[in-house]
Amino acid sequence: MNIVLVQPEIPQNTGNISRTCAATGAKLHLVKPLGFDISEKAVRRAGLDYWDKVDIQVYEDLDDFFAKNAGGRFWYLTTKAKHCYSDVEFDQNDYLVFGRETYGLPEPLIKENYDHSLRIPMRDGLRSLNLSNSVAIVLYEALRQTGFDNLSWEGALTGRKD
Repeated sequence: MNIVLVQPEIPQNTGNISRTCAATGAKLHLVKPLGFDISEKAVRRAGLDYWDKVDIQVYEDLDDFFAKNAGGRFWYLTTKAKHCYSDVEFDQNDYLVFGRETYGLPEPLIKENYDHSLRIPMRDGLRSLNLSNSVAIVLYEALRQTGFDNLSWEGALTGRKD
């Protein structure tokens, strides 16, 4: 599974999303410009201890992303869509594309891909959910549909008494 963040602005959201990608094995695609520094020093200082466990690819812009991922199947997550994310059948190689926190995805991109645009249902009059929550909701539905491949199904008690 592939998570695509187009021009993410808030480092904490991307940090949370990277941890979700680490836990699930999803690849993280970051499309510039980014609203924060992802140099090794900045990542270490931010305490992103899962960053090295994520397959991350960075692109200069959307054109670069689409050129390097030609032939992929893309789902565009937006509050402007008419289809619910749980009404489609995901494939384990799909790309889940999310926009920046303050604006979302560019409307021309949504318009030309409207049949592949999805939304998370929510109450009228509210702007949106937090980006990292939205990624987790849709990613786990896609993983559920594809059988949670390569993920652990069982946990173990540690014996701690606290």
